[in-house]
Amino acid sequence: MDTTLRDGEQTSGVSFSTSEKLAITRLLLQELHVPRIEIASARVSDGEREAVGKVCAWAAETGFTDRIEVLGFLDGGRSVSWICGVGGKVINLLAKGSEKHCYLQLRQTPGQHFEAIAAEVARAREAGLDVNIYLEDWSNGMKHSPDYVFALMDAIRDLPVRRFMLPDTLGILNPYDTLSYMHTMTVRYPDLHFDFHAHNDYDLATANLFAAVKGGAKGVHCTINGLGERAGNATLSSAVAVIHDQLGATTDIDESKINKVSHIVESFSGIMVPPNKPIIGDSVFTQCAGVHADGDNKSQLYFNDLLPERFGREREYALGKTSGKANIKKNLEALGIELSESDILKVTERIISLGDKKEIVTQDDLPFIVADVLKHQAIPSKVRVDNYALSLSQGLRPTATVKLVVDGAEFQESAVGDGQFDAFMRAVRRIYNEKLRRTFPTLANYTVNIPPGGKTDALVHTTITWNFQGNLFKTRGLDADQTEAAIQATVKMLNILETLPTKNTD
Repeated sequence: MDTTLRDGEQTSGVSFSTSEKLAITRLLLQELHVPRIEIASARVSDGEREAVGKVCAWAAETGFTDRIEVLGFLDGGRSVSWICGVGGKVINLLAKGSEKHCYLQLRQTPGQHFEAIAAEVARAREAGLDVNIYLEDWSNGMKHSPDYVFALMDAIRDLPVRRFMLPDTLGILNPYDTLSYMHTMTVRYPDLHFDFHAHNDYDLATANLFAAVKGGAKGVHCTINGLGERAGNATLSSAVAVIHDQLGATTDIDESKINKVSHIVESFSGIMVPPNKPIIGDSVFTQCAGVHADGDNKSQLYFNDLLPERFGREREYALGKTSGKANIKKNLEALGIELSESDILKVTERIISLGDKKEIVTQDDLPFIVADVLKHQAIPSKVRVDNYALSLSQGLRPTATVKLVVDGAEFQESAVGDGQFDAFMRAVRRIYNEKLRRTFPTLANYTVNIPPGGKTDALVHTTITWNFQGNLFKTRGLDADQTEAAIQATVKMLNILETLPTKNTD
């Protein structure tokens, strides 16, 4: 059962609109094929009544009515009336699964509480509702008052209840306790259907879910992206993978739609999925180390059963300072680019260099890097910038000091400009015009490109068109810093000048 729309909406700051509840309902039932969903708590608000009414109306039209469930309370029939009024057909009654909750919250004896449960079940059945029962705080009940739990179950086991739902309400269980407690319940009451409802306070929700199924639970409760109160609930994506792979069981869930639904709920809820969240995180199918990509090329040595294609995703190979040739090859193949081994080595070296400045180089950056490397690999390196300092201050014009090495000789100049790159260019021009007595090109055009999806740390691809003695040519620079990219393009231009005939300025 998915309870994103009820328990998941108890996440701090999360409130789904009517249209969002309808959209998520359709995704869960029609695309993911979740067997049951719990969509709300009865009697919460007028807005909730409207939303639940519209969801139930849609379910009636599409044949999903029996898969829509609503949490109800022992309130003398008011929840039953509310659910019937909005078109619901299933009530999940909230009873107390620990003696402490019974005495301290309800101020009732166990006998009084058991009678109230029986009366509410009778009202629900008379109204035509199917009934499931939550034993709230069951985990604490088993830990501190098991006799109460057994007395409760003995009192209600023969009621017309379809499922007895056992929550770890405060997320206190570990897998060993969960296995033991669930096994005790299923052995003691072998003919009853038990669900397990996990919370993630100790980050053990998925592990406890695994243990509960091992112990005999026939149903489990989850939410999309692990939404839920406090630390959240068991995550549906992880639960499905564990049930299918670790337990060898089957569900009707369509794994290929999990990632799509996850990201839609992420946008509706405003709660971002961590990039390393199993199955649905942005980076969980991304290999970073070059040795892993190499192993994947050699009989998929770094694959496990969690193949990204199962979940509507693709394996990616990150580009950065830990990349090796295997990573680069994988990304080039994905882009349909073929390079020689020597060119791949040059591209790899360039990516590692960029990775020292920018942690991850994206696949969208790769064509720019390839072009930058291949177009300028034959340029001689007689000119280099040994050092430079740029200054930008409020109310003052930018200044640049440049130390240039030209064919082994060092030159240094400073200049003021209208921008940092302009100041840099003026300093270089002084070196060429005044100290080298050589003609210097004029800048004919300057363009900046950022790969798709780029953010503030994106690689900047700068293309500068130069006019030298009536001839136009282009050079390019690539860096995470725009000014540095322009300086790289300028240094390439200066080295090209070394291959061209020049005129003195005399």
